[in-house]
Amino acid sequence: MRLLVFFDLPVVKKEDRKEYAIFRRFLLNDGYIMLQYSVYSRICNGIEGSNKHIMRLKKNLPPKGSVRFLQITEKQYADMQFLVGSPKKQEEAINSGIMNVF
Repeated sequence: MRLLVFFDLPVVKKEDRKEYAIFRRFLLNDGYIMLQYSVYSRICNGIEGSNKHIMRLKKNLPPKGSVRFLQITEKQYADMQFLVGSPKKQEEAINSGIMNVF
């Protein structure tokens, strides 16, 4: 399973930037990798693992802005196509290890 998190947070005020940094730091410390600005992905071990991380995500939400998540399978994630650009080295390393398992 993959858990994708999309967010749009205000960063105009100093306290908003602080909340943004805290939320982003939480995502990185919880094992998410940045796919694009404000789009993060995390590998989860099945539905139960995904639900555990959704609960952790809900406990660490910022007070303002918009945060969404999407659960998808590894097969669905692997079918993602790049229209412009290419995968980052970190993303290639993670995906290559997973693809060898299947």
